[in-house]
Amino acid sequence: MNNIPEKINNFNVYNSGGLLVGLADEVTLPDFEAVTETLSGPGILGEMESVAIGQFSSMELEVPFRQMDEDLFKLVDQCIAIDLTLRGSIQFTVGSTGATDFKPIRVVVRGKNKNISGGKAKLGNGTGSTVKLELSYILIEIDGKPMIELDKLNFVFKVNGKDLLEKVRRMC
Repeated sequence: MNNIPEKINNFNVYNSGGLLVGLADEVTLPDFEAVTETLSGPGILGEMESVAIGQFSSMELEVPFRQMDEDLFKLVDQCIAIDLTLRGSIQFTVGSTGATDFKPIRVVVRGKNKNISGGKAKLGNGTGSTVKLELSYILIEIDGKPMIELDKLNFVFKVNGKDLLEKVRRMC
């Protein structure tokens, strides 16, 4: 019987190994939207979208902060690549017994600041400031196994450990 994933029990975000403090409750992970081209013509009934393997649209990661503070501004320098790691715990139900257990999840991203939102100033409240990064790299691991890795600058795209662009790199 399969395990049933339930939720992220807890997580932390690290900037180049150092814990980021002052984060709000959720980090918005990027979408993987493939670059496509419409195919039509003889031998094709109508139209269909053809995916360019390993090619993806702009990818963003939004990091929210409760309050505008020093850790927020560590992510703002547009001349450096920001290296963030999200480490968390996935809570799941063991399918054979119904017991609760946990396994690690790790998300590693690299990118540059593309937007900072100051948020709102209101007496007795946090500002709700955010930093938005344009990503050039993302790796998602579950239970120590790489699920997906995209490195836009080094022409790498792997899914479940399989390098989908290995053949293309050898040809170019």
